[in-house]
Amino acid sequence: MSHPPLPARPASAAPAAVPAASAAGTPVGRDRVGPTAAPEAPAPRGLSRRRLLQGSAVLGLAAGATALDLSGLPPMERALADGGVDLDILYIGAHPDDEAWTLAAFGQWNEYEDQTAGVITITRGEGGGNAVGLEEGPALGLIREGEERTAVGFAGIEHVFNLDAVDFFYTLSAPLSHEVWGGRDVLSRVIRVVRATRPDVIVTMNPSAVQGNHGNHQQAAMFAVEAYLLAGREDVFPEHFEEGLTPFAPKRLLRSGSDGQASTGPDAVATGFTPLVASDVVFGAWNGTESETHGKRWSAVRDDSIHAYRTQGWHVFPPTTTDPAKIPAAWFTLIDSRTPFPDPTSGDTAALGGASLPVEGGLPLGTTLELRSEQFAVQTGGSVEVEVEIGSPGTALPGVQVELEVPDGWDAGRRQVLGTIPAKQSRTATFTVEVPESATPGEHVLLRARVTSRKGSGENVLPLRTAGVVEAGIADRAEIAAFLEWTEELGMQRLDALVPTRRSLGQGRAEEFEIVVRNRSEQVQDAEVTLTLPDGFTAEPAQLLVEDVPALGEATATVRIENTDPSLPTANRAPDGGVYAVTVTASAGGVAAATAQGLHLVPRLVASRTEGVEVDAVRGTGEYPGEPIDIGTLWEGAAVTPEDASGSTWVTYDDAALHVFVQVIDDVLGTLLPPEDNKQRFRTDSVEIMIDPRGTSDHTATTFILGALPGTDDGAGGVGGPVAGRDHDNRQGPLEEVAPSVRIAAEISEPYQGYVLETTIPFAELPDGIDPTRMGFNVVVYDSDTQDRTGQSRIGWSTFPGVQADPFRWGVLELPGLEAQPSAPVEPRIPNTSARSVASPQSILQSAADGVGLGGFPALGADAVRVDKATRRRREISAVVRTAAPGTRRVFVWDGERTVGELEATDVRSAREVVTIPLVGDVPADATLTVAVSLENEDGAGAGAATVR
Repeated sequence: MSHPPLPARPASAAPAAVPAASAAGTPVGRDRVGPTAAPEAPAPRGLSRRRLLQGSAVLGLAAGATALDLSGLPPMERALADGGVDLDILYIGAHPDDEAWTLAAFGQWNEYEDQTAGVITITRGEGGGNAVGLEEGPALGLIREGEERTAVGFAGIEHVFNLDAVDFFYTLSAPLSHEVWGGRDVLSRVIRVVRATRPDVIVTMNPSAVQGNHGNHQQAAMFAVEAYLLAGREDVFPEHFEEGLTPFAPKRLLRSGSDGQASTGPDAVATGFTPLVASDVVFGAWNGTESETHGKRWSAVRDDSIHAYRTQGWHVFPPTTTDPAKIPAAWFTLIDSRTPFPDPTSGDTAALGGASLPVEGGLPLGTTLELRSEQFAVQTGGSVEVEVEIGSPGTALPGVQVELEVPDGWDAGRRQVLGTIPAKQSRTATFTVEVPESATPGEHVLLRARVTSRKGSGENVLPLRTAGVVEAGIADRAEIAAFLEWTEELGMQRLDALVPTRRSLGQGRAEEFEIVVRNRSEQVQDAEVTLTLPDGFTAEPAQLLVEDVPALGEATATVRIENTDPSLPTANRAPDGGVYAVTVTASAGGVAAATAQGLHLVPRLVASRTEGVEVDAVRGTGEYPGEPIDIGTLWEGAAVTPEDASGSTWVTYDDAALHVFVQVIDDVLGTLLPPEDNKQRFRTDSVEIMIDPRGTSDHTATTFILGALPGTDDGAGGVGGPVAGRDHDNRQGPLEEVAPSVRIAAEISEPYQGYVLETTIPFAELPDGIDPTRMGFNVVVYDSDTQDRTGQSRIGWSTFPGVQADPFRWGVLELPGLEAQPSAPVEPRIPNTSARSVASPQSILQSAADGVGLGGFPALGADAVRVDKATRRRREISAVVRTAAPGTRRVFVWDGERTVGELEATDVRSAREVVTIPLVGDVPADATLTVAVSLENEDGAGAGAATVR
């Protein structure tokens, strides 16, 4: 994960109300297999992603996976060795550290409610930064796995399932993440782990395509949603059942975090959360709960967990507040539930109530309660049928009655009596809900089913949105449209609530935009559409009639939007985070529906041609005609003054290249990295120059991004020359390997007051032919004032949070007089050097104990590989290893913190072999050592282990 947003440092004091939002490689291709070499059973022929997401669920009980008893392992290295894993909670994230902000809740649930949690991490984060060393790639991934295991261990979590997908670079694109990871293969592995561990509750990140959501985070959460919906189906990855697994449907799906506001302190949960989306249901667990095990509050224990992520620089974060009144809660937003749940304000365990924990006075644990409707967007003045299905657990539910609570002015009819529901059977009540004509289109509402019986009561909810007869809006960008299609396929349109339609417009420019009109009715409609724009913008036409919009279908029209006042502030210099509000209103049948959208006004530069540039870190007379652009606007991190961090950039061009001169004012020189550490430059003072050749990229894999360090550590206590490379773009790597004709020069001032950087970038090095009328362009500066390899502030030209990964919000660069080049896109090459579970002693030890396949791949079984005996003789370990199948064998010696011996991967047959492993480094004679062995073949992977005697 390359230079992600600066993580929010835990605040020492929180306000009373706080927001709680939350080089060589493999070509990207549609037919690309998973990112690792480990085998995966093929999906059934013809089972497309769309087919995976369709069909009714056939739910069953999950079977347990067999496991190998390893009672000799130390407790911190031993997962449950009782025949399998039966989790209560499973967190699904993309990288080590994604779960960090949930650990106070998970820890107290484990300590006081005996709730067992596990974590799926799609990647090991080997693409991220390293604030404490030079390791990168797989070596860094294994370090980060260890950090994660240490961190979650504070919360009593012993099961961490790394799925071996590659952490390629920081992106805001979920579709790119899906493609690079090998989408269906990773989904299969997620579902395999779910079926093997049988969690009642899945917790994940934000699956919605909201502005600034990390693409890896979003895609991991989308996998979590799919796993929740599909793991219980018999027609989804049926090859899992040949491995001894069976369908299993988790009971609840939660998102970590929420959008809205809440108070802090011991009463935060009882006071409740005020969500931004009215239909959101939000649970909480106060982080300030005392831990008897740790002898301090769980908020302080969470600090310990966070400090374990040293490679990410989190060990320098100050402790969070110790004032109970200022300690916040961890918040969890309900995505879906198959079971009744209690009042979210009833306590710190409400998120689990009815799913993995019983509810006092509630329906018996194991009771299911689900609401369904074929419509999410319901017309004002119309009606919708809602089914409420109640399923009894192992005993009958007597005297069942169902009532559907609807908003004021709506009508759902009377309470329905279902009587006794026999054990392990279900009954359905169907309600016809009438929506009043007075309802306002675009509102998010909750329908609440309340069920009573002589054994208790419970409730569940169904979120809906009111809609007009017709609705219209500016067409979404392709990646947003793909997400909305996905939610519709799953019946999860509730996830669309905060997904914005945001398009960009260059300062002083005009663009044509498509308007999409959707007919929500069952009759053909003529739609009157009106665009309302802020001052300084015009639409032509601003009013239009779109005729004959088909029933339950859509039609399109085109409008031209122009920024008529180029003096308006651009990027995040504008109000409301840089969003100029646009309202599109569609009317038909006497009902007007308004849709709120927005435009990003991005800066524009019309460059002047040069007669010649010498790359020497000196802006010579006449080299750079035209005025500079200001690159001093903050877009992430700590606030800065012009003296602390600011700058200007001059841009010019000739027939063959773009020339860029950057001048940075800075008061403190950050860490000088050695030349060989020419990567992840955001850790210290550095510059990135971003170019989208045609101005149409959906993500950075089709762009050119030059990252440069103006100076390096010369090894003698002085300042060495600059180094540069390409990062998170079409082809990452050192400049000499991936863009050899690019030239750079830099000079750091003495005494230090900043630096200058000059570069020439030939058009031939760009990943596509240029469109000189609308190239995407940006310059950003990373500022560090410390020596701990962490950055503090980020400034630039076109400035929005996460802009380094968002080409559609880069500025517009025009090069007058140049002819447009034909489009000739270069195939992206994405790093594919992922760390793998078969090469991780920690993962091997866990798999040997819990029986879950390494990397989420098929488990070969407990007898596939065994370590019968392991003994130490001074500087070597002798072990008896049995393999029951041919494959690639890997052998490691683990001392509880690091690998102290290993053998090269070897192809073996079914055999018994005595192996000798030399020890490396200083290994005390009384050290507790474990031999960990993996076996990998086309059928899956196996694990074995034994304590050295």
